[in-house]
Amino acid sequence: MNEIRAIEASQMKTELDTFHIGDTVKVHFKIVEGKNERIQVYEGLVIAIKNSRIGKTFTVRKNSYGVGVERVFPLHSPRIARVELMRPGKVRRAKLYYIRDKIGKAAKIKELIVRKHPQPKPGATPAPEASS
Repeated sequence: MNEIRAIEASQMKTELDTFHIGDTVKVHFKIVEGKNERIQVYEGLVIAIKNSRIGKTFTVRKNSYGVGVERVFPLHSPRIARVELMRPGKVRRAKLYYIRDKIGKAAKIKELIVRKHPQPKPGATPAPEASS
């Protein structure tokens, strides 16, 4: 059993881009056509992530000419060049399969706006820090 885990650990990617359900991502996927190899970009909404160590997969959905297209990518595959986060999404579900039934604007996911620490206004005195 330890030999299997050792083989899996050697094949797992270490430099993974972090993305979550509801995010819009660009997946740079290597396509082999005969002797040539090229990178195809697939952009869409992450509707599911399934966890299983080396077999971890994520499902990306996009609309192509009015038709919904879904593709499942293995996360640790050597064919995935990179996953680029385009827009973080704000969702409250683990799986977004309900998006399949939505059309047009109803199929949109709200954008997650991450607030940074507020910057002090020019000329304002900073708040005193509490000391213990």
